Amino acid sequence: MYHASFRQLQSLVLVGRHESVSRAADAMHLTQPAVSLQIRTLEEIAGIALTRKVGRNIQLTAAGEVMAEFSERILRLWEQATDELAALQGVTSGTLRIGAVTTAEHLLPPMLVPFTLERPDVRLKLQVGNRTEIINMLARHEIELAIMGTPPRELRTNAAKFARHPMAFVASPSHPLMKKKKITLNDVMAANLLVRERGSGTRTAVEKLLREEGHAAEFGSEVSSNEAIKRMVAAGLGVGFLSVHACGLEFEAGLLATLPINLVEADWHIMHLSDQPIPKVAASFQDFVIENGQDLVARELEGFTKRLGKRKSYR
Repeated sequence: MYHASFRQLQSLVLVGRHESVSRAADAMHLTQPAVSLQIRTLEEIAGIALTRKVGRNIQLTAAGEVMAEFSERILRLWEQATDELAALQGVTSGTLRIGAVTTAEHLLPPMLVPFTLERPDVRLKLQVGNRTEIINMLARHEIELAIMGTPPRELRTNAAKFARHPMAFVASPSHPLMKKKKITLNDVMAANLLVRERGSGTRTAVEKLLREEGHAAEFGSEVSSNEAIKRMVAAGLGVGFLSVHACGLEFEAGLLATLPINLVEADWHIMHLSDQPIPKVAASFQDFVIENGQDLVARELEGFTKRLGKRKSYR
């Protein structure tokens, strides 16, 4: 009896995830025929069809779903085994699989760079997406750690705060509101406020602020990315509510500035599934972030903090 290879198991997992042989091939850096061959060989070993063509997509059969679930477990266990063996030799190695919401991608480099420089055997797989995408990746075990504002209610996680998260109302430096020494939320709401999609961290924060201050959460526009909001605001098409982490380059270049109104602050969390052990490299990074995250983030925002002076924050 023939035995399946890790490459065959990985091919099945990725074809099922992407519903496409070509996209699975791209993810594995293989040709499409090579991935198709891996799937056919695995089906011969299993003695049953594992995939079927539905329109232009490839979907898993019931047997394929079962095989893909076990394949993911096998691949994950093998990686954990290699990490444990490396740890016995005093080497911190393995692949650090981490996911972050789009806003957090700007604060990750100050933490990932010193961590990986001290551990040259660590490989990095960073996934960035909206909140829903990151939660789904964590649930499917595609990542071991996730960084976001508020821990998800949909999953049981062990979450730890590691840094404060400043958010601000921003506009073009030439915006009329910039000439005022003090503005109110009424001024902001009347100036075509651009916010992220429902469910994002900044959207949740601004909705909470408005409710607490007795305002209806009625926005000028809803935009699905920080980059789009920054471009529109810089062009003078309104004001935005964004994470300060996402605007560093624009502040430095003079494309955006914070409006003279109090900041909003929340917390960043790093988390993993509570019912799943995580690899040693992930545990090491989590400890590193909890211990050093606030100092590294504060250093990154030092210039911005000095410009703000003594401006207060909404908590």
